[in-house]
Amino acid sequence: MSKRSLFLALLTSLSIALPVHANDRYRSRPPVMVSPDLQASWVMQLGGVPAQTRGYTTPQRMRQAIPAGRQRVVQPQQVLREQPLLRQQPVQQRRVVQQRRVLFPQQPAAQPVAMRPEKPVRTQIEPKFLPQMVEYQTKQKPGTIVIDTRERFLYLVMADGMAKRYGVGVGKPGFEWAGTHKVTDKREWPDWRPPQEMIAREAAKGHFLPAHMPGGPENPLGARALYLGSTLYRIHGTNAPWSIGNGVSSGCIRMRNEDVIDLYERVKVGTKVIVI
Repeated sequence: MSKRSLFLALLTSLSIALPVHANDRYRSRPPVMVSPDLQASWVMQLGGVPAQTRGYTTPQRMRQAIPAGRQRVVQPQQVLREQPLLRQQPVQQRRVVQQRRVLFPQQPAAQPVAMRPEKPVRTQIEPKFLPQMVEYQTKQKPGTIVIDTRERFLYLVMADGMAKRYGVGVGKPGFEWAGTHKVTDKREWPDWRPPQEMIAREAAKGHFLPAHMPGGPENPLGARALYLGSTLYRIHGTNAPWSIGNGVSSGCIRMRNEDVIDLYERVKVGTKVIVI
């Protein structure tokens, strides 16, 4: 056979074989099966599963994305071996809790300590110290103020044997006084200038008083003040109404703010004041 015949025969065989190899390129390949024994990290990475040495579990979305041919097949024997471990975990936890109860018995809850002030403070005054009309027999003329420091009452004398009675706070022990004076001045929301004797006396107790305090709700003289003669004593209001009915002042006569306002409107400068 000549060389030309051989060349033609070769071309004919190639033309027959080429379509066969071209069609094989587009055929679907069978899935690659990985044996469950191959657990090396590089094998697990082929399916997108992180290595077990990283310390965290595979997310659910990544598990679903692994092809079926690359998923690890769990044998029934392995499931049976792992189930006792899952059952033992709650039992082991309960055992630890029981040991804690024995070693560390439950203690009763701590109760808050009640604060007990040295001197209990009342927030309300007794009803008898509220203003009221009473029978009051006296030789004094209507309009006169009579203050009974023992009973802690102030009487504004009226006609026909009647008087309007107010509860008051008076001087504490050692600061009681008695006498007859007149109202020499009246002031609304008065300033407070404590005398030097009071400032020194309170400083010795650790209480430092200001040299001057303007009038207002925080001022200890309250809403109104009636000045008595040339003395340092006054009939005034207070920002501590619960102190009415007690001996708490340095000699002044204190009233509730609403009561001293009522008295302020009823009396005039020159009114006679008797303290007994």
